[in-house]
Amino acid sequence: MTALKKATGDVVFKFEPFVLHVLCRELQDAQLLHSVAIDSGFRNSGITVGRGGKITTAVRSTHCLEVPLSHKGRLMVSEEYIEFLVHVANQKMEENI
Repeated sequence: MTALKKATGDVVFKFEPFVLHVLCRELQDAQLLHSVAIDSGFRNSGITVGRGGKITTAVRSTHCLEVPLSHKGRLMVSEEYIEFLVHVANQKMEENI
């Protein structure tokens, strides 16, 4: 809160979704991992095949959060709301785990 109150520009509270990139030997391995990821709730997961034949499965969650807190140094939300945002972000982190 001390640093936030001293900010002179725009401040955004941001929680990025979980991302795990796995290099797979075979397409079947990638497909299996992708199926497990989707069944586990990681709905933004996918498979990419590079030009050199490199097969990568990306396991991605949908848990993200981006909320402006201040604008031009002026705090736009209450400290109570910031504490709530931290609580929500921590819950999302637990869901990622």
